[in-house]
Amino acid sequence: MENVLEIKDLSKKIKDFALDKVSFNLEKGYVMGLVGPNGSGKTTTIRLIMNLLHKDNGYIKIFGMDNTKNERDIKQRIGFVYDENIYPVAMKLEKVAKLVAPLYTNWNQKLFEEYIERFGLDLGKNIGDLSKGMTSKFAVAMAISHKPEFLIMDEPTSGLDPISRREILEIIQELMDDGNTSVLFSTHITSDLEKIADYVTFMDNGKIFESDSYANIAKRYRVVKGNTQILEKYKNEIIGYKGGQFGSEGLSGNWGGFEKMDGIMLQIPSIEDIMFYASRR
Repeated sequence: MENVLEIKDLSKKIKDFALDKVSFNLEKGYVMGLVGPNGSGKTTTIRLIMNLLHKDNGYIKIFGMDNTKNERDIKQRIGFVYDENIYPVAMKLEKVAKLVAPLYTNWNQKLFEEYIERFGLDLGKNIGDLSKGMTSKFAVAMAISHKPEFLIMDEPTSGLDPISRREILEIIQELMDDGNTSVLFSTHITSDLEKIADYVTFMDNGKIFESDSYANIAKRYRVVKGNTQILEKYKNEIIGYKGGQFGSEGLSGNWGGFEKMDGIMLQIPSIEDIMFYASRR
């Protein structure tokens, strides 16, 4: 399959934080969730992909092209939703659109107006007059009105009410219908990913913990819970192990031996479970 995104040994040092040899790929036509706790490296990775930061080592290819040498061509074909508003708060939505539209050869004004109507946005309002949810919807409309082949979203649903989050997720699902659009979706709201993600990349402390389909990852791991006296003997094999008077728990990638033990319970992990236990290593 054709990769829309290839990242290999990506490294970046920023003060006390280091992105350390990050590697993962995203195939054309799929959604990948980029998850991890705050400070895990998600936003740094996305800013490196967008060439908003300069990498120290490694490479990034988008559509098979170097993301720095071919930046202008690449950005014609991608949409980007930032984790915060990037437009002047005193500027009207209509003016923002008129300034941005000429930058894209494939800008579709009719499509943009359809999204504006669908989201209930008023082009006569200033950016600063919009709620958090409306600001995010406007950012999404701006990012997809030139029909990007690759959509990159950094925490697009953070701080939104459930209805606004659902609307944005529906838009992503509609974009995927043609099988040609790819999405990289950074979030800490794991329930959103369970609705739309084909692949999940888990980040923790600047490193990749896992990057694969959620189905494959869920097969490899089990949440282990049960008798502390038993699990204490195996705590070095349990990720994020936490012992307690009334029982112990953690995540295991070598869980077969626990199946026949009395007093031990195994559960298929959710995305949130994996993120939680991986962050406690």
